[in-house]
Amino acid sequence: MASLNVKEYKTIDSVAGPLLFVKQTHPVGYGELVRITLSDKTTRLGQVLDTSNDLVVVQSFEGTRGIDKKASVRFLGDVIRLKVSEDMLGRTFNGRGEPIDGGPAVIPDAELDINGATINPYARGPPADFIQTGISTIDAMNTLVRGQKLPIFSNSGLPHNDIALQIARQAKVRGQGEKFAVIFAAMGITYEEAQKFQREFEETGALERVVVFLNLADDPAVERLITPRMALTAAEYFAYQKNMHVLVILTDMTNYCDSLREIGSARSEVPGRRGYPGYMYTDLATIYERAGMIKGRKGSVTQIPILTMVGDDITHPIPDLTGYITEGQIVLSRELHQKGIYPPVDVLPSLSRLMNQGIGKEKTREDHKQVSDQCYAGYAEGRDLRGLVAIVGEESLSNRDRNLLTFAAAFENLFVRQGSHEDRDIETTLNISWNLLSKIPESELTRIEPEIKKKYYKKEKQ
Repeated sequence: MASLNVKEYKTIDSVAGPLLFVKQTHPVGYGELVRITLSDKTTRLGQVLDTSNDLVVVQSFEGTRGIDKKASVRFLGDVIRLKVSEDMLGRTFNGRGEPIDGGPAVIPDAELDINGATINPYARGPPADFIQTGISTIDAMNTLVRGQKLPIFSNSGLPHNDIALQIARQAKVRGQGEKFAVIFAAMGITYEEAQKFQREFEETGALERVVVFLNLADDPAVERLITPRMALTAAEYFAYQKNMHVLVILTDMTNYCDSLREIGSARSEVPGRRGYPGYMYTDLATIYERAGMIKGRKGSVTQIPILTMVGDDITHPIPDLTGYITEGQIVLSRELHQKGIYPPVDVLPSLSRLMNQGIGKEKTREDHKQVSDQCYAGYAEGRDLRGLVAIVGEESLSNRDRNLLTFAAAFENLFVRQGSHEDRDIETTLNISWNLLSKIPESELTRIEPEIKKKYYKKEKQ
């Protein structure tokens, strides 16, 4: 609640970018909410970004245009809170948590601090349950598990937003009576992209179980910093108070980090790698580590952050730091995209570190792990042979090498390639895998146990 002893100050020292520097204030807390009153009596909201004995740094959520030294600042003694309710499902909000779909304001069950509470490591439950996305390259090769944080590393011009939409439409937990919701947060997107997201959700009927937060490219950079926290606060409400399994999709984290760099520059901070602030690792961790499961609670929060790699560089600070914090990555390939393959997921550099916990008998199918390993090995060898063919020609290859070369091409065209509205269950995906593996002599499937081959290998395909 706001403090009863609210003081107003007209001691703005300077304005830089989205920041105000205020002098001679009483002790205020980090993250405290601020109301800024301009000379024309209009008001804007802000937040304390930094505080010291002499100066308080305030970031304005609606920009600083029109703010001068005559404006007044009032510290409200509270932090930013999101009004949460089950009525949020099917609604669209801006990056500050305000409805923008023309519907009524949310009547809240509670107002929650958007910074959330850190999950005690001892209280964390081990992720162990499969989430089906309907995309074969993820479900079979890089399985998503409840409570996991599994980012998608994309490049500019690749269809990562289409993949995000497809996952949001199709993702589901397997089992009886499991309540599932998707929180979709887009940061720094164009108006056209926002319209596409909204139209897609409405036309497919997926909006009923989705909460959408949209921060547009022309919205203030400061708002971009609270958008993912708004989304995760809503996710934690549905997961831990309403016992739902929640998938949070955050796109694009590169825009978030660029805003972080912009704010750091306005504060005259000493830059770190490529101009990004040195604390970016910690800041990203406060977002990613809000995924998980809590012992004794039925709900879970699973995250798929999406980021575009600047210059197609996987060693860039944003994917580099994200990879340290998260549990794997899905990597999109420009080469596959140029071949017209959707989704252009390159399974070779992709990885889900928690995959083994979420697959197998009674979760997916008993052959899942071995099929995945065999497909990976066959595709890797087949890809390598393409370079050899360019030098010596296909006629110089052995029968085994020709089989692997054929397998690699079929793997891309029949397994990786699927429609943007094609929702494959895990059984369909694994059956496609066996159809491909049956083009290889049974004796060469060295990563699959004999009893599994006996059950699923299709000799008539020879």
